[in-house]
Parts: sequence; C-alpha cells; structure tokens
Amino acid sequence: MRGAAAYDEIADWDERVFLPRGFDTDRDPIGVHHALRHVLGPGAGRLLELGCGTGIHARRLHDLGWDPVGIDLSAGMLHHARQRLPVARGDAARLPTPDSCAPAVLAAMVHTDMADYAAVLREVHRVLVPGGTFVHIGVHPCFCGGFADRTDPDAIVIRPGYRDSHWTTASYTDRGIRDKVGAEHRPLAWLLNTVNDTGLVIDELAEGGAPTPTTLSLRAHKPSRASAPLGRGAS
Repeated sequence: MRGAAAYDEIADWDERVFLPRGFDTDRDPIGVHHALRHVLGPGAGRLLELGCGTGIHARRLHDLGWDPVGIDLSAGMLHHARQRLPVARGDAARLPTPDSCAPAVLAAMVHTDMADYAAVLREVHRVLVPGGTFVHIGVHPCFCGGFADRTDPDAIVIRPGYRDSHWTTASYTDRGIRDKVGAEHRPLAWLLNTVNDTGLVIDELAEGGAPTPTTLSLRAHKPSRASAPLGRGAS
C-alpha cells in the first residue's frame, strides 16, 4: 500500500468526516454496498479484506455470513478498524498468511493505493483455497482518475492521461481522499489482463454509480486444479 504514513495522518478525518458522508451509512452513492451483496454475495468462512482501512465493510460482510479479517499497512486506520473486526498489520503484496488458507479475499476501493497491484493479485491467488473467491471493487479505470473531471456528474470530462499508468494527487475535488494521499492509476485492459495472468478466472463484472459508472467490480475464482497461468498471447 502506497503512503501508509499519509493514511496515518488522515485516519481520524477519514473515520469522523469522510466516511459518514456515504460509505459508513446506508447510502450507496457509487454502488459499493450493491457490489458486496451481488458480486461477492453470501458465503461462509474466513474472508481476508486487503486494505481494510477503518473496517467499514465489516458489518455488511458479517451480514452476508462471512468471517472477515482485515489487513492494512496503516496503524492509524487499524486503530479504528479493530473496533469492527479482527485485524493484522501487513503488506497486501506480502501477506502474513499461509498458502491456501482463505475461502475468500476482498479488495474494496484500495487498488489505487497499491504501487504493485500485480504482486497483490499473485498473493491473492496464493492464499485462496482451490475454488476460492476473489472480489475486486475499485474506482472505474475509464471514468475515475487524475484525467477525469467529475465536477458535473452528468458530463464527465475525460482528458489525456487515461492510457498512462501513473501515481498522482490530481483530483477534481478537495473533499475526497485522492488529493491527500494520491492514487495509482491503471487502465482497464491492464487490470483485467493482470487478473488473468495470475491464474484467477474472472466470473463476473459489474459497474456501479450513475449516470456514469464510478466503480468497476469483478468476481474471480482460483481453479480447483492447479494450472499454469495462460498469460497474454498464449494459445
């Protein structure tokens, strides 16, 4: 996770000011709660939440039947999270867990915080049990980022920069998180190809938010039989 110290600095603001605007209420302005219900869905057993932050998804995960455990690099965020779920401080690119230990892994609204999301996805594959589920919920690569001006939700302005993978603090608003801690942008094709390259199999895609999507979610599984990732260009 990029900028753990930056998240330590904003942890109290995140908990007391930012999250109550929508993420930690029954409001669902960008479709995250819907994705938890319908892309992840009901289940049972341990679910590792990568980059759990202050643990705001714990209640909904419990309601779906999961037993969530949160992992985050920021001690400041975990200070709040441990009130909601069991937590461990750790790097999502080097998870402090054994192979094939979790029926499910969730990464919700965090992939832009991670400098090496490809390494994170490889770790997801490693720690999932065969047949286990991975769900990614993230800002939509095509419509969110330093290149996107979302000031008017009815007329999103996309400027040059979408194709460039880069870290930036550019943001259309100063009321959010990205102008404070930055974001690592990855284009859509990179994201989908990288999931495929790990050996995970994508089962479902969904978009959330209106009228222009704000989030992109995917559900994938680890095949029951071990096989080498196909990778791009394989036949």
